[in-house]
Amino acid sequence: MKLPTALTTVTLLVFSACEQKQQAPPPPPELTQQQLPPGHPDISGEMVNAVAGVRWTVPSSWSAAPARQMRITTYTIPAAAGDTEGAECGVFFFGSEQGGSVQMNIDRWVQQFENPKGPEQSTKEVNGMKVVLVKIAGTYLAPGGPMMQATGKHENYRLLGAIVAAPEGSVFFKLTGPAKTVGAAEKDFNALVQSLTK
Repeated sequence: MKLPTALTTVTLLVFSACEQKQQAPPPPPELTQQQLPPGHPDISGEMVNAVAGVRWTVPSSWSAAPARQMRITTYTIPAAAGDTEGAECGVFFFGSEQGGSVQMNIDRWVQQFENPKGPEQSTKEVNGMKVVLVKIAGTYLAPGGPMMQATGKHENYRLLGAIVAAPEGSVFFKLTGPAKTVGAAEKDFNALVQSLTK
């Protein structure tokens, strides 16, 4: 190969490589919470109070807990006087027409207690949405892990539940903790439910 021809070939290869580099797509931008699919766990570190087309007001004494699998968010609730641990309220949304029926979820919550008292069950309408309220008491088996197996026994626990028929599917609120702390938090829980809006 003659020298001028070789130089021409090298020059063409360099231009070709530069052109390919310029045509490469830019890396995707980092996702923000607003860009994620509905129901995706929070990644912003901020308090979550909306999913599936419904919003609610978080009680001022509740705090956002670190993200956990299968939950939209978790709120921690301070212990009442005399209790050594606080309570938590998990919020769940599994997608439109997902998560099972209302009764299936109530039965599942009952099975998370040993010798349960209840469930006490009632229904109300809040701003055009049906809400089923549930109360259960007993020894809580603290389900966790991929198979939601019992992780320990917690005596004298209570559960307050609310299953909301939100515009995009059922949203589940599940508050569990020592009976005294849950009793003290019941007013706030009821206020959260009453604050639900589309």
